[in-house]
This record gives sequence, C-alpha cells and structure tokens, in this order.
Amino acid sequence: MAKILLVEDDKNLAYLLKMQLEQNRHLVDVAGRGLDALAQLRSNNYEIVILDWMLPDASGIDVCREYRSAGGRIPILMLTAKGTVEDKASGLNAGADDYMVKPFHPTELDARVNALLRRPPSYTGRKLRVRDIELDSSAGLVLKDGKEIELTAKEFSLLELLMRYPNQSFSLEAILDRVWDSDSSASIDSVRTHMKTLRKKLGDSEENGYIRTKRGQGYRIVDN
Repeated sequence: MAKILLVEDDKNLAYLLKMQLEQNRHLVDVAGRGLDALAQLRSNNYEIVILDWMLPDASGIDVCREYRSAGGRIPILMLTAKGTVEDKASGLNAGADDYMVKPFHPTELDARVNALLRRPPSYTGRKLRVRDIELDSSAGLVLKDGKEIELTAKEFSLLELLMRYPNQSFSLEAILDRVWDSDSSASIDSVRTHMKTLRKKLGDSEENGYIRTKRGQGYRIVDN
C-alpha cells in the first residue's frame, strides 16, 4: 500500500489509472494541473508521484524540476506519450526516477510502481516481518505465529505502514495523512480508534507490546 499522487489531465485515463492502482491497495489522489500538483505535494505526504508531461498550465518537466529544486525527494514516475531518447533524457535530467511511454501495459506500470516502493531500505518486497507477525501486501494477509489475523482494510493499512518502517514513530497527524484519503472526513480520533482495535487483534500487552506510543512522538512498531 502506498499513497500516490497521479498528475494527469485526461479525465478518462486518470479514472482508469486510479482504478488500477486502487486494485493494488494503493490510495490515489488525482491532480489535473501542474500547479495543483505542486500545491498537493506541499500539503500532503505521498510515496510516489505519477506525472504526465503535457499538462494545461505547466509541463510535467517544469513540475518535476520545481519540486526537486524545493528539496522534494518523493520518487517520480513520468508517464507520457513523448518517447524519444531526448524526451526520456529530459525527464530523467529534470529529476524523474523512472520514465514510461504511453501506451503501456498495466502489468508494467504495477511493476515499476513496486520497484520504486522497494527503494526504502526497510522495504524488502511485498512480504514484511516483524518478530512473529508477517504481512503479505499482495495477498492482503496477516499472520501471527502462523495463524491468520482478520483485519479491516484500514487496520491492515495501519499495520503495513508501521511494519514498513519498524522502530520509526509516526504522529497521529502523519498516520492520518498517509493512510486516509486527503479529502476524507476522518480525524485523529479515527486513527486512535482504529489503532486501538488493531492492537487488540494483535494481542498487544504492556509486557510484550508490538505497537507502542510515546508522548510527543506517536506510534511505532517495535522490532527487536
């Protein structure tokens, strides 16, 4: 699961891409203009940007270059009909991490998104393990001591976020931003409620807690 910003002005294509990415459990925000994309990047946390070149107000190259010049580090996949060697070089030199030419096969897009997600050192594929808990993001499966735990979609997403970054604390606000849609009416109380039910299902206890909290820092999953 990743939170993705899709920048595409073709509404039909944006809809199809959003549906495809959501089938793989990703959260997808859509921007149809370059300036809107830059604004969303400033106000939300994403793990990947899928960026079209031809936009009505600014080129994808300009968006990419401006985002990088401001210190932005999120992986960018350019998805465009411009397919010459010179075009690809321009995109990569502007700061894109990968480049795909339209038309494309959906399987290739999935593979390239997964490749970009594998870049964080704590991410080792679609199966994650912390102590005796194993999470398979492709199968939507969580096991504890080899026994399946039934989680809701949000509980699964919360656990996946923490397991991808073991021992790293996330504030309530950071979790809300990463796990819920940007236009959701959810609040930090929603995070607390879902985290409480998740911890109960994991059998969390004070003596052997998986997920721990610390005032001023937030939630983290402890991997010994």
